[in-house]
Amino acid sequence: MDSLPFSPAADNNRGPILTELRRLLADSASVVEVGAGTGQHAQYFAHHLPHLTWQPTEHPGALATLMPRCAAAGLANLAPPRPLDIAARPWLTPDWWPDAIYTANTLHIVSEALVRRFFETCAERGRDGSRIIVYGPFNYDGRFTSESNERFDAWLKARDPDSGIRDFEWVTELAAQGSYRLEADRAMPANNRLLCWRRGADTAD
Repeated sequence: MDSLPFSPAADNNRGPILTELRRLLADSASVVEVGAGTGQHAQYFAHHLPHLTWQPTEHPGALATLMPRCAAAGLANLAPPRPLDIAARPWLTPDWWPDAIYTANTLHIVSEALVRRFFETCAERGRDGSRIIVYGPFNYDGRFTSESNERFDAWLKARDPDSGIRDFEWVTELAAQGSYRLEADRAMPANNRLLCWRRGADTAD
């Protein structure tokens, strides 16, 4: 599998993320990963969390990057990759929604409008007890948490003015509009965070 598409960052952060997912998803059975990229997280988490059915998805234009690793994994609980465009409605079949939506390093890449659409769809489709789990960099109180994040934000905006590191308070408010309450906010490697909102949850951990 050495010739498969590879992201060093996905390998570096998978262990700490898995530690949190073990706890957050202990009572879950199904996860949809939005923006699964090379499939490294999908393969790793499906292997280490066999109680979950892991559904990797990617934008139709990038699906070819995701498919090879998932096909080579040979895991019964790793579903075949599916195309998913968060700008479209519905994301998934109308009669089904997973126990959790997971996405890593995506909300700062897409536009603010698509971040809103992401949370709006979760609000429209999610049921009580379902979760939204997001990994990536976030600002707090309108401030960068590190100089490296500030440089990264400048790089993102130079490439695409609609992208950029999002404010924790803003995304939490978007989640709250769909009755998702903050369940966890964890510090992660390289000045990233892992955020989890649960529909109907009352308190943060």
